[in-house]
Amino acid sequence: MTPEQITKALRRADTVARRAMAMGRHPFGAVLVAPDGETVLAEQGNIDTVQHAEATLARTAAQNWPADYLWQCTLVTTFEPCAMCAGTAYWANIGRVVYGAEESALLALTGDHPENPTLSLPCREVFARGQKRIEVIGPVPEVADEMTATHRGFWARDGAS
Repeated sequence: MTPEQITKALRRADTVARRAMAMGRHPFGAVLVAPDGETVLAEQGNIDTVQHAEATLARTAAQNWPADYLWQCTLVTTFEPCAMCAGTAYWANIGRVVYGAEESALLALTGDHPENPTLSLPCREVFARGQKRIEVIGPVPEVADEMTATHRGFWARDGAS
């Protein structure tokens, strides 16, 4: 993907995150981009604390496209995938992951919020333990502030869910 395609896809993922937030869910979003770097095959907002946007999208992708095709696709997400989401992308055979802001930026926003006990385990470390070489692009400084802006204030609200 070109830098312009990456920026466009990250902004689309952020739109999905904002839609999830409007539905009362945690503001995370992900899109699956086809090998052409332009076509969005699927998008997914966060559902709950165990059905994250990225993992749900990766499972759906694995059910709908062959592994060799997914290897050419890109999972684009607002924040660095957690260990669960990285593992699901790995098993779904998605060949590239792009994220806007890193997990440490999320931790700075959520603190010790009980609904988002972040894991300090970068997705690159998860992928490095596997037998496939998943390409990782991120964080993307040009849009990292946009990704975190969606979360500002959300985790401080009473009753965030």
